[in-house]
Amino acid sequence: MTQTIIKSRWAAVIIALMLCLSNVSAQENANTRQARKIFDQAYNLVFGPQGCSLKYDVNIVSLYKTSGTIWYKGKKQKFIEPRYSVWCDGKDFYRVDKKKKTVEILDPNSPNRDKYASKFKFEPNNYNYHIAAKGSDLIITLDAKKGVDGVKHAKVIIDNKTRVPKSIKVKVLFFWANIKVTDFHKGVADDNIFNFPHKQYSTYKTLDKRNE
Repeated sequence: MTQTIIKSRWAAVIIALMLCLSNVSAQENANTRQARKIFDQAYNLVFGPQGCSLKYDVNIVSLYKTSGTIWYKGKKQKFIEPRYSVWCDGKDFYRVDKKKKTVEILDPNSPNRDKYASKFKFEPNNYNYHIAAKGSDLIITLDAKKGVDGVKHAKVIIDNKTRVPKSIKVKVLFFWANIKVTDFHKGVADDNIFNFPHKQYSTYKTLDKRNE
């Protein structure tokens, strides 16, 4: 009789533990789904077909700092920084170096367009997501799945009301990059802003690298 009671108690403990683990798993799955949903909302605000503009401040482990304004719309983009500026109309990619007074023309799909681009490669489906609330913000943590190259970890702070990203911290290789986002505006009404202003840089040396 005593052994039967002990076995029954152990069975009850095991069942209770299984139910507890099942509840934890369900909560984790719900958290993951919510994190991905909100991340997608913020991601689409920036990279959706309507386009956007924003100001950014980048700090890579205090070794490199820059700031500027960027416009996105589909495959088109433009950014202005103190030294470098870029215009991409979807067909050609123009990079201006104000210090060297040069204009490089590249294929927008060329790997030579940006030597750092591959290191910051990002595909949303390659990550596990988790969300937590802090004040008026939401913090979404991304961890790369096994074997994923490029960004390994990221932490995105999003405004809970507007879903606009406020800051992004990403880990690539062994270093962290911090990006602060301000002055976000949804939508780009005039696509002409992505056209390179040839007259403005007519005195610069032009380097056509589209066939490289």
